[in-house]
Amino acid sequence: MSEIYNIINKKKLDLVNKPIHKAHGLPNECYTSKEYTFIERKKIFEDKWVVIGVASSLPNIGDIKPLDLLGLPLLIVRNKKNKIKVFHNVCSHRGVKLVSEIGKNKNVIRCPYHSWSYNFDGNLIATPHIGGMNKHKTSSFNKSDNNLKEIRTYVWLDLIMINISNNEISFENYIKPLSDRWAKFWPLKDRKLIKHSKDFGYFQLTAKCNWKFAIENYCESYHLPWVHPGLNSYSKIDDHYHIQGLPNRFAGQGTEVYNPRLKGNKKFPCFPNWPKKKEKIAEYIALFPNVMLGIHKDHFYAYWLEPVNHEYTIEHMELYYVGENAANSKKFKSLRKQNHKLWKDIQKEDVDIIQRMQIGRNSPSYNGGNFSPVMDNPTHHFHKWVATNII
Repeated sequence: MSEIYNIINKKKLDLVNKPIHKAHGLPNECYTSKEYTFIERKKIFEDKWVVIGVASSLPNIGDIKPLDLLGLPLLIVRNKKNKIKVFHNVCSHRGVKLVSEIGKNKNVIRCPYHSWSYNFDGNLIATPHIGGMNKHKTSSFNKSDNNLKEIRTYVWLDLIMINISNNEISFENYIKPLSDRWAKFWPLKDRKLIKHSKDFGYFQLTAKCNWKFAIENYCESYHLPWVHPGLNSYSKIDDHYHIQGLPNRFAGQGTEVYNPRLKGNKKFPCFPNWPKKKEKIAEYIALFPNVMLGIHKDHFYAYWLEPVNHEYTIEHMELYYVGENAANSKKFKSLRKQNHKLWKDIQKEDVDIIQRMQIGRNSPSYNGGNFSPVMDNPTHHFHKWVATNII
């Protein structure tokens, strides 16, 4: 606790947790300080459930994908039982980063330094010349004590969730408040129908700013008329409502007039159990810390953040439809292309704004900002979550 207070004055954090009409936002140091970022990595990205990718991006046994999470090297693997595993991407011999590029391995994960090798379950299976030339074993060394360090993992709606410190409640319990909310119009049996689109199912954006700006912007609809005039033309600011999940793990907004303007007579198939009286409902929820979800009667998306450092973030959009036909057939290709462009254009509109906020946070005159007591409740919800969890 003393470490965080050496960087940020305690009074500044206390202001975040005040009632919204008296509160200030997170202080500048939470966005501009390299030292603070290490605290945030430990308290948030290691101690909480976070997203590091999607299982469908590793479709085949042996597929392997490295990821650095705020400098922490991680490795995602699909093992021979067709399960997703996540490990620390570090050889147990001399600490070399094992894998640097996305690829496919036939049988083993081999260290490029001394060729120590691991299977897809992380077990150390080969230690060439460990006991001298052509002596690949030694009685003083136990391979089973030196496997790759596995990370607690759960795959939910194709999202690879990890809890590095293994200290959180089970993911089933963690996600239950949000899952129960959605069950009213998006039941579990419908969620099992989602399929990732292979042609227009992904795009990536980069933002020269702190990851938190993307989340706090996503939580509110206050900015729609000025930042998203096209979206606001058919889903106006006054058509939206706030979502503040308790316990405080998610927040966002919903709209009562989801009605995208896609060209052509065809329409995507809808989730079969989505109630007709809620067919124009769509919800946009940030699951803290780093994924933004969008649910609609005819598609689902996950927009997850890869924080590189305190002022640079990679944004990944994954698009899903109802069944394989909607996701990948020629019949719906034109619609998928249009929907892909629609969401990419909307998200690109946000990038300039959140980058400008990063620049603004360099001003010593800024005190963390204020909140509209009517329009900014979900964003304040997120600020309180961060302030509470970094202490």
